[in-house]
Amino acid sequence: MVRDGYFYALGLAAVTVLVWLLTHSSVLIALPLVLAAFFLWFFRDPERQIPAGPGKIVSPADGLVTDAEWIETTSGSRLRLSIFLNVFDVHVNRSPVAGTVKLVEFRKGLFLNAMKSESVLNNEQTMIVIDAGEYEVSFKQIAGLLARRIVCNVKAGDRVERGQRVGLIKFGSRVDVLLPAAANLKVKTGSRVRGGSSVLAEIAEPVGQTAVSAAAVVA
Repeated sequence: MVRDGYFYALGLAAVTVLVWLLTHSSVLIALPLVLAAFFLWFFRDPERQIPAGPGKIVSPADGLVTDAEWIETTSGSRLRLSIFLNVFDVHVNRSPVAGTVKLVEFRKGLFLNAMKSESVLNNEQTMIVIDAGEYEVSFKQIAGLLARRIVCNVKAGDRVERGQRVGLIKFGSRVDVLLPAAANLKVKTGSRVRGGSSVLAEIAEPVGQTAVSAAAVVA
């Protein structure tokens, strides 16, 4: 359980007690009780079985893979996966690889619907870049229409393990992952993934050699 869940639940429990003392109405206390239960459930943080073995890149978030496309960056071609989290998904974010955090960059922005393509450029977000040794993997925590707070618990220079908890996005959002060009993709658009336990891709050969085809990405 993420501690935020306890804060919300305790606050609503206090409201419930106050309403009961003032009204003695079982109907009026129903709403804060339901909301308290919802927040305890929403901020759940289940344990996950982290896949072992070299070269595996796991999902940083629970959700639905909504997009997979090649993009050009200053470091060359990268494969970008977009994962959409609805309000019912676990919102704890995890490191996709083991390595050293190279960059954590927060950028203020808008709160557009995270399903819209322009949200990746315009919405409030945090970029995290992890140096895994022979390659880098980066991902963005992107705020959405309801998500108004991004929590990142790591900083540049920190050592992280694959599947380690690194942050949280509250109430529906999006996470974009940038994979090396040599990544062998293990998911496709429409796949449901779980943070820390679903393998998004594997690095089967040194970075810079043959990449998977774009046709295979979007199949």
